[in-house]
Amino acid sequence: MLTRAVRPAFKAGQTAAVLRPAVTATPIVSSANYATLREIEQRLKSIRNIEKITRTMKIVASTKLTRAQRAMTSSRAYGSTSNTVFEEAETAPIDVEGGKKTLLVVCSSDKGLCGGIHSGVTRGVRRLMNDTPGDYNLVVIGEKSKAQLSRSNPKDMVLSFAGIGKDVPTFTDAQAIADQISLLPGDYSSVKIMYNKFINAQSYEATVVEAFSEEAIAASPNFAAFEIDDEVLANLREYSLANALYWALAEGHACEQSARRNAMDNASKNAGDMITRFQILFNRTRQAVITNELVDIVTGANASEG
Repeated sequence: MLTRAVRPAFKAGQTAAVLRPAVTATPIVSSANYATLREIEQRLKSIRNIEKITRTMKIVASTKLTRAQRAMTSSRAYGSTSNTVFEEAETAPIDVEGGKKTLLVVCSSDKGLCGGIHSGVTRGVRRLMNDTPGDYNLVVIGEKSKAQLSRSNPKDMVLSFAGIGKDVPTFTDAQAIADQISLLPGDYSSVKIMYNKFINAQSYEATVVEAFSEEAIAASPNFAAFEIDDEVLANLREYSLANALYWALAEGHACEQSARRNAMDNASKNAGDMITRFQILFNRTRQAVITNELVDIVTGANASEG
């Protein structure tokens, strides 16, 4: 049997043994929870900053889309005029002869963050080259499609352009591109332009338009009705090519701005959903930390009283 002098010492030792694990474990749990709270708070801050950026980019794209649609409307006058001439002349692409290739002009841009608009054009080019037999050469406008096509068709690329699409395309840009294309040494039986056709603010599709060669224009059944001299036939062909390029570039630019606005809108909505989820997680984690601290305080108080 223990004496009275020994009992207080035993109780003190027992109390110390009970309190020691609680005192040792409490800082570890709290530091882990507080670290988690800090990580969640930093993540929330990052997502909020991203949401501000995407909302701003959406507003900028909406403003640019209005300008791009006006330019697209004016460019259609150029393309429709050329189409009217070729329709009345009954111009048709000539059959590919031996040794002659088909020149395919791909219209894209240098900027991203606009969904899969550039990938759609690239897929259209590959599908056209696989479905339609023939030997193709590629002229690529824009770094995005150039980077994608250089992985699959590097030997077919004969000319590329960069810096197009930073602003609303103009007829001067299209004329400069047409001049460089006309200087290519190859003799092409057909010239095609692949671009994104603007359907509405939510949809677009990759479309091919024919830019007829000199041989095709001269072989038109009703071409003689226009009384055009053979000396200016090359100028007519280059001018019609510039018209078609201007039309394609303006349509593609409007599609790009529309796709960028939609992409930034979706990104803003996704960021808002992530902010909601992380805010709920932050509140629950903070409540758990407070509950654990209260449990530790109560446990320590009860042990002290004992």
